[in-house]
Amino acid sequence: MGMSVTISAAAAEDAEQIFKLQYLAFQREAELYGNYLIQPLTQSLDSLKGELATDTVLVARLGDEIVGTVRGNVDDDGTGKIAKLCVHPRLQGHGLGARLLRAVEEALASPGRTTRFRLHTGHKSEANLRLYRKAGYVKVGGRTASDGIQLVILEKEAKDPTDFTVSA
Repeated sequence: MGMSVTISAAAAEDAEQIFKLQYLAFQREAELYGNYLIQPLTQSLDSLKGELATDTVLVARLGDEIVGTVRGNVDDDGTGKIAKLCVHPRLQGHGLGARLLRAVEEALASPGRTTRFRLHTGHKSEANLRLYRKAGYVKVGGRTASDGIQLVILEKEAKDPTDFTVSA
């Protein structure tokens, strides 16, 4: 019987594993764009440790191995910003990305405070765009990142978890 993947909050001691996974997982994106200077590949370990200290960072574990991660925070306008969702290449395509996305949305949701979720991905990243559209995200704009990649910005409204609508 195989192990199951669990999702939980990251700890400070997870920084190096997250750093290595991020570097591995974003190689396909870099290859897709022919640009190995994308931010997930150039981020420093110290910068990642800073995000661990200030943001909501979740990890997916298979035993002791971190096989997925995502991070986010809620800004002053109530926007839950989600970033750097990645899954180990050998586990991609099995729903782990969708599970991580739902988990970070739940972790960032704050009734009366979080009004929407926002994330971005490269315009050529069809698998990512499919995942986000399936999760209810819609394109609201675009921009060019500092590394020159054209990004698609997507959002969806945050649902109030205390809002139970009953229909007859």
